[in-house]
Amino acid sequence: MTKPLALSLGEPAGIGPDITIAAWLRRDEAKLPPFYLRGDRDCIARRAQALGVEIPIAEVAIEDAAATFAHALPVVGTGHVATAAPGKPDATSAAAAIAAIRSAVEDVVSGRAAAVVTNPIAKSVLYQAGFAHPGHTEVLAELARGDGAAPQPVMMLWCPSLAVVPVTIHVSLRDAIAQLTTELIVSTARIVVNDLKRRFGIAAPRLAIAGLNPHAGEDGSLGTEDRAIVAPAVEILRRAGIDARGPLPADTMFHAAARTRYDCALCMYHDQALIPIKTIAFDEGVNVTLGLPFIRTSPDHGTAFDIAGSGRADPSSLIAALKLAARMAAASPA
Repeated sequence: MTKPLALSLGEPAGIGPDITIAAWLRRDEAKLPPFYLRGDRDCIARRAQALGVEIPIAEVAIEDAAATFAHALPVVGTGHVATAAPGKPDATSAAAAIAAIRSAVEDVVSGRAAAVVTNPIAKSVLYQAGFAHPGHTEVLAELARGDGAAPQPVMMLWCPSLAVVPVTIHVSLRDAIAQLTTELIVSTARIVVNDLKRRFGIAAPRLAIAGLNPHAGEDGSLGTEDRAIVAPAVEILRRAGIDARGPLPADTMFHAAARTRYDCALCMYHDQALIPIKTIAFDEGVNVTLGLPFIRTSPDHGTAFDIAGSGRADPSSLIAALKLAARMAAASPA
């Protein structure tokens, strides 16, 4: 039997429980792969009641999750209760969210699950509980460390018509420019190429490398970073046999015709990457972490405390994340 996907609870007070319930209810029409929720069964049961939804929920062993999926939402406990009401994180929220992430990763590393899919977390809630990482991506890298150094995690945002990777991520624009180096661009691109081959089945990935400055610097007249930092990275990649082009003006990289000429766009800072994909696929975008020894996807949105428990949360991004995780697992070598 195909291994199920491990879905972490996320922030219990957010819309993670809502979209988990909605995704399972759409499992047949969406042709979803089997998944189980790592979290607190009672939390999901209370949320279903708040939503006015009748849904069978079964607490199971991982080995029974795939068989259970057809007739009940499988839940595998973590030993941590989650008592938060919709939109109101409480003292149990952080521990429940972290335990769900750790347990889901352990399930995949041990070979019992095919991939990790994570519901949204509230970083502010985790920070108050002493969480030491900037976000999901960094804690996943730490969990992947094992006995060696933590891998370099790379955040990809994906939809069927566009894949983008920000080379610098959750930092200010000033800090992004300071952090940007030729070496960082090259190492990020190598990870992207490796995972496009291994996880997405693309034999010869094509990369479009965005310039940092307007018009990719206009040969230095609008900033020297593209000539001094980005162009040398592209040259190193090309010498290594990677199909990379750039630095390219970012304002002409994302129209429909341009998107057909590459498999992934590498952007120099957060918004340069996320604005185009959220414009194209706001409800269906998927966050994928590359560079890890396991597959991880996530909805490309936050906890949405303001609509948690209201029935208005759209599960489309979670559904896309589940389907992409299964696709990546199927494409990956055993």
